[in-house]
Amino acid sequence: MSTPKAVNPLPPAALGLAVVIFGIEVMFNLAERGLLGGAAGIGWRNQAIQDYAFYGQGLDWMLVNGRFPPDLLVRFVTYPLLHLSFSHALFGAVFVLAMGKMVGEALGNLAVLVLFFGGAIGGAFAYGLALNDPYPLIGAFPGVYGLIGGYTFLMWVRARALQQNQLMAFRLIGLLLAVQLLFGLVFGSGRDWVADMAGFVCGFGLSFLLVPGGWGRLRAALRGR
Repeated sequence: MSTPKAVNPLPPAALGLAVVIFGIEVMFNLAERGLLGGAAGIGWRNQAIQDYAFYGQGLDWMLVNGRFPPDLLVRFVTYPLLHLSFSHALFGAVFVLAMGKMVGEALGNLAVLVLFFGGAIGGAFAYGLALNDPYPLIGAFPGVYGLIGGYTFLMWVRARALQQNQLMAFRLIGLLLAVQLLFGLVFGSGRDWVADMAGFVCGFGLSFLLVPGGWGRLRAALRGR
């Protein structure tokens, strides 16, 4: 007779994303300390940001010229794997594990990847289209907000099934927005919150494609208004 596991294992997709994010950061950190790559290693992070971060000007160029070269398109999915510092990457990896576990256990590994990268891509589009910011978009958080959007969708569907207040499903995103606003007021912040919110909307919307019967629930919810 097998002994039941005390803790459910992490979904492989969430674990894999976190390992890639943290592994890249460890490489940069070792290089900056002179322990990897020699003298050239000190500039690895800056070079990676230049080559793989998302810049709004790149999106503008593609839309104006009607050309979509691979070296610009790839940035939509590479920027969430890069970070500005060890703490930035650590928080990103931790949130990926936390939200990826909740989403992955309910929807599966493919959903974790779809919501993470779907949120990242949608966040980059919003950042590039809504802003004229020369600062690059970098970091996992638009993708994390995509996972939060998926989790919110699950709570929204659950609340409807239990005939509870569906607005309560949005408590987490409301709390995060309040914290983000507070930090922005106290410490100052960039405008990457636009990408975060767009990532959340994309994650919530994509969940209708990932949950069996999701479109039916949406139609039922709209008819019920």
